[in-house]
Amino acid sequence: MKVKNEIELREALASGEKTIELVSSIQLMETIKLGPGQKLVAGEKDILLSFIQTDGVALSGDNEIQGLAIQTRPDRRAIYIDSLLEDLGDIGLRDLTLTGMVQLMTRGKNKTLSIWVDGLDIVSADARAYPQRPMKYGVVVHQGAFTVYNFNPREGSHISFHGENISLGRKNAPVLGSGLFISGFNDQAGPVTVEKLTTGAIYSNGMVPPGQPNLITGAIFIVYGVHAKDILSKGEVTSYGTNDMVLDVWGQVDQWVTKKEVTSYGPSGIGFVNFGRVKNFKAEEAIKTYGLGARGFNQYDGTIEKAQFKRIETKGDGSIGMQFSKAVGEIKVLEGISTQGSTGQTLVKGVIKELQADAISVLEGGSIKKLSILGDLVVGGQEVVAYHVDGGRVDRLEFQGQIKRDQEGSKALLIENGGQSDLKDLEEYINK
Repeated sequence: MKVKNEIELREALASGEKTIELVSSIQLMETIKLGPGQKLVAGEKDILLSFIQTDGVALSGDNEIQGLAIQTRPDRRAIYIDSLLEDLGDIGLRDLTLTGMVQLMTRGKNKTLSIWVDGLDIVSADARAYPQRPMKYGVVVHQGAFTVYNFNPREGSHISFHGENISLGRKNAPVLGSGLFISGFNDQAGPVTVEKLTTGAIYSNGMVPPGQPNLITGAIFIVYGVHAKDILSKGEVTSYGTNDMVLDVWGQVDQWVTKKEVTSYGPSGIGFVNFGRVKNFKAEEAIKTYGLGARGFNQYDGTIEKAQFKRIETKGDGSIGMQFSKAVGEIKVLEGISTQGSTGQTLVKGVIKELQADAISVLEGGSIKKLSILGDLVVGGQEVVAYHVDGGRVDRLEFQGQIKRDQEGSKALLIENGGQSDLKDLEEYINK
């Protein structure tokens, strides 16, 4: 059924019309709700459905929205679920340009949902006001501009998600809160399975106040209860604010490849931080961080089996290149690691601590089966160490570059507090 104004649209919705085609742009004062099985599609090019001071389109189950631009206030939801159905069936979102948040959350009676997304661009959104927030490791996490969240702990609840070509924000005009956020209820209940996820450019800013130790966000955040089988980040991924992780994993990821640069501009940001279980990770371009305590890569819990990085660069006091406090498998850096900073404060598991901007830091509890650094290790600050094993262990080290230090008091390598490392490729730097 083709509709061209608000009256016709509401009549089509009320009558249960299965496919509703918009042939004209429409502005609405109140939200609309698709009934079970209804589809809302563009019947012409350049159709804008806009909402004044309200949420946008509510979904009931087995719904599809295609080919539209939907606009509401950035702090409202452009698309969300409002349903009492146990089985929400399939929800499809295709070729959409949005202002406002997408919140696909199951709770209450909702148990099962399958989500298909192909072509979704959120121009602007602010997800900070929504109260359901994961909590672990001493921190809580804001939802994202695009949120998939299983908030139902009952046995049998499950979300299946397949998402392609998702872009969020603009360069220097990021979405607020997290960017792309996917979460289960917790580690044991309310799982989400990500069959495939591909993203374009993603820009986010959590707007967390400086000095706030227990609130974080992520540009792409795979939270607990999530098993992501295949993630491909085709565009650059950038975070701008305090405590903004660029890539963060609390769940499980089988494979993740980033094609463009991963960049953090905020204090206590991290390019890639892993608390979960990652099988394979590959960054084909550099990871860069700027700011106090902004680190390149951290392994704080869980493990990673194999990871390859092109290059890691950090600029800021306390900004470590790579730090490990759990056991991992094979880590390879093709073009080396550089840090430009000395000692500074940063957020670690909900606590502000002082760290020195070492290029590589392996702490007690951390171990690496094989570490390959094929480029240089460069440290540009005072009282920092290029290769620092502090109570941890590196079974096999392959080093093909050089260690370069710009400041007095810095060290090429330091093994202390019972740390152990293969040093055959670093013999010339011992006692330097």
